[in-house]
Amino acid sequence: MMMKPHYLAVAIGLLLSSTAQGADTSASAIEARFDLLEKRLQLAENRAATAEARASEAEQQVKKLETRTASNEQQTRQVAKRAEVTQQQTAEVAKKTETLASNNSNDNSGFKFSGYARSGVIMNNSGTSTESGPYVTPAGQTGGAVGRLGNENNTYVELNLEHKQTMASGATSRYKVMLADGQRNYNDWTGTTSALNIRQAFVELGSLPTFTGPWKDSTLWAGKRFDRDNFDIHWLDSDVIFLAGTGGGIYDVKWGDNLKSNFSLYGRNFDDLTNKQNNDTLIENYIVTANNFAGPFQWMVSGLRAKNNQERENSGTLRNSNAADSGYHTMLAYHGDSFYGLREGTSKTALLYGHGLGAEVKSLGSDGYLISEASTLRLATYGMTPLSKDWSIAPAVLAQQSKDRYISGDDYKWVTLNTRLIQKITDNFELAYEGSYQYMDLDPQGFSNNNKVKGGFYKLTFAPTFKVGDISNMLSRPEIRFFASYMDWNKNLDSYSSSDSFGTDGFTAGGQWNFGIQMETWF
Repeated sequence: MMMKPHYLAVAIGLLLSSTAQGADTSASAIEARFDLLEKRLQLAENRAATAEARASEAEQQVKKLETRTASNEQQTRQVAKRAEVTQQQTAEVAKKTETLASNNSNDNSGFKFSGYARSGVIMNNSGTSTESGPYVTPAGQTGGAVGRLGNENNTYVELNLEHKQTMASGATSRYKVMLADGQRNYNDWTGTTSALNIRQAFVELGSLPTFTGPWKDSTLWAGKRFDRDNFDIHWLDSDVIFLAGTGGGIYDVKWGDNLKSNFSLYGRNFDDLTNKQNNDTLIENYIVTANNFAGPFQWMVSGLRAKNNQERENSGTLRNSNAADSGYHTMLAYHGDSFYGLREGTSKTALLYGHGLGAEVKSLGSDGYLISEASTLRLATYGMTPLSKDWSIAPAVLAQQSKDRYISGDDYKWVTLNTRLIQKITDNFELAYEGSYQYMDLDPQGFSNNNKVKGGFYKLTFAPTFKVGDISNMLSRPEIRFFASYMDWNKNLDSYSSSDSFGTDGFTAGGQWNFGIQMETWF
């Protein structure tokens, strides 16, 4: 058997070591030692081989462990990636759920009932009936309103029923119908004098998922309605702009973060007429409108068309071959979130111009007697602000000039100044004060047998008022008010018309007192 070199060296070293120590040097002893040494060497070699085998096996196990570790790391990365995707999907589902919940919350899906009403009794200082109304002056025939507080004797009611729903896709729908009635009869049963009417009946479709780009959040509508973006001066009971009729359109076409447009087509009708074929018909007036909003600014542009309008009767006695069959209208408005930039509150200002059929600048498209040359310019502005913890004020200005309105050469000029003050007494009781002044210079050129007049009108009202809502909010309702109003005007205004209020029996210049009680509510 051959020994490996390093084992031989060990053996020789042991032998020499034994010799050096004086061990037994006989041949038999040496041979015995060599046998013992050989056995020890064989045992060491076996142990070394076993160690090498174990080392090789350990190395293979390490390689296997490294392979498993790499595989586990890859699987861990895949699991982490799947977890990230799952987390993202969960977030998207949560966002959609939140959006649907928000839509349901904001849209109040289901039925909704809302309304407006005012009703009261009014009398003069003799305890008899009297004339009243925001349009009581001669200028009222062309929209010249005066203060309404303590100056209304009618019952007017609006009842609104709506149904809203949000679909699983996020799309929404809204149906609304408005029932309205207005009259001056004080009786409990007024069927014979009722003016009951369906004023609105329309459907809106919004948030349609197939609409993208600027149309994404737009709302389609069709039916009979008041335009959504009409606004008014409540203290005068006068709209700044009132667009209404039957038609269709789209709201909120968004061109940018602060730029959007509304587009609509409304149809209206003028009075009956008998045409050349002796067939009763209606003149149809169509109004196409683009209403544009840029932040607080609003620019509205409308075109009007009423074919054959010149064939209808004008002023009740004459056919006017010059009656307008088209026209245009525009309005520039500013909707402020402060009181004219001076203090907290709100304010709105609008400048309106119309020509031809557009010369009725407030109730757009409602006046078929306008002639082709008619032009009207109107300014409207009002605001509200608290003066202190217990006082609030709401001033308003409404002014208009309309030329060549019904007859070439006519001229209607008027301006109304109005202010309402509210003084809080308790959380449920306030004192309301209102002052109005209107100057008018009217030259109708004989239209409808009216006469040229000019002069001023004023009204002062004191109204103790009870409320249950926020007493500091000038527009919170309901409220019940008692009132006393004094009004007077220049005497020559009594001669403007034989069919208006001024100059009638018991209602002439020289001072008039009116007293009464009224409720007003909206919700």
